[in-house]
Amino acid sequence: MKKIVTITMLALLAACGNKESSQVEESYVQNEHPMQLKMEHFSWTRQPESCVIKGDTIEVVTKPHTDLWQRTYYHFRNDNAPVFQMETEEKYFSFIVKTDFSASHHRFDQCGIVLYLDSDNWLKGSVEYENEEFQHLGSVVTNNGYSDWATTAISARVKTMWYRLSRREDDYCIECSQDGERFTQMRVCHLHQGGGKIRFGIYACSPEESSFKAVFTHMQLTECAWKAHDGQQPD
Repeated sequence: MKKIVTITMLALLAACGNKESSQVEESYVQNEHPMQLKMEHFSWTRQPESCVIKGDTIEVVTKPHTDLWQRTYYHFRNDNAPVFQMETEEKYFSFIVKTDFSASHHRFDQCGIVLYLDSDNWLKGSVEYENEEFQHLGSVVTNNGYSDWATTAISARVKTMWYRLSRREDDYCIECSQDGERFTQMRVCHLHQGGGKIRFGIYACSPEESSFKAVFTHMQLTECAWKAHDGQQPD
């Protein structure tokens, strides 16, 4: 039985003007018959330059010099990107969102999916602008204050990307898709602090002297699309 929660964009409108949090109405689709559920809370961890809602579309304008990164290789720490998240204790689910980054134009401009617990424990998946020829599709996982970056180069002609973040207890899977139907695994990872209540959602940032408009649509919660492993048995 498929369960889908679609985030109501009109309810998110108030959140863009609230520096703390706002209630978000959810509709629950079961056998294609929607019903109202409880109110959830979304909140900003740091405000973007601006946020505008148009129907089911969230438009976020980034501030310059905003980013998420901890220590590894570069030896600097950046923890000022805005993230817009909801909170849950549900152990098994998938979160889907479509991103449009047509306006990105400067090195490292990025937007995507995020699970941000605190400055030392989080993950994100996005496309980062590099130049007019290519950009980086990748993900970062940060455990106990150290980040990694798994990435691959894709054509700069790609201007939209879907992401699906799936949770199985304290393990996570990040996938991407160009059509919203066929998802490809980007990585499987573990969050050392990710076994209890978590927060997840969307983010956008511009690490250098830049600002751009990131567009988010088709945000959904579904039953976990990342199925249990059916191969080698656990030790």
